[in-house]
Amino acid sequence: MIDPLVASSKLSSSGLEAQSARLRVISENVANAQSTGRTPGSDPYTRKTITFKSELDRTLGAASVTVKDVGQDESAYPVEYDPGNPAADENGMVKKPNVNMLIEMADMREANRSYQANLQMMKQARAMISATIDLMRG
Repeated sequence: MIDPLVASSKLSSSGLEAQSARLRVISENVANAQSTGRTPGSDPYTRKTITFKSELDRTLGAASVTVKDVGQDESAYPVEYDPGNPAADENGMVKKPNVNMLIEMADMREANRSYQANLQMMKQARAMISATIDLMRG
């Protein structure tokens, strides 16, 4: 028989791991938001994306979340006139990373809230397990 309190802890744990991976990808994007290429005409940093998948955990009898893939955003690089940059082409144009800070901040806030929700769920399950043990003692 599957214990629902243990199952909820394990499911929350998978959510914590997934959101932690998402926060790492977002942090990398933010850190490289101004990273241009090193040579004239070279490509700058490319924004990373993360996708999740739902997997049925037969031992729990429920679906858990895992990281499916860390990919790259295929959107175009914005171009900026900066003739003094070492990555500038013959026209003085520099390819900038395709990282939009507004999107990254919104994604970070959403991932942070999802992480907190999973953490709260884990705390609640732990409290319920403790209460059950206390009831069994008394």
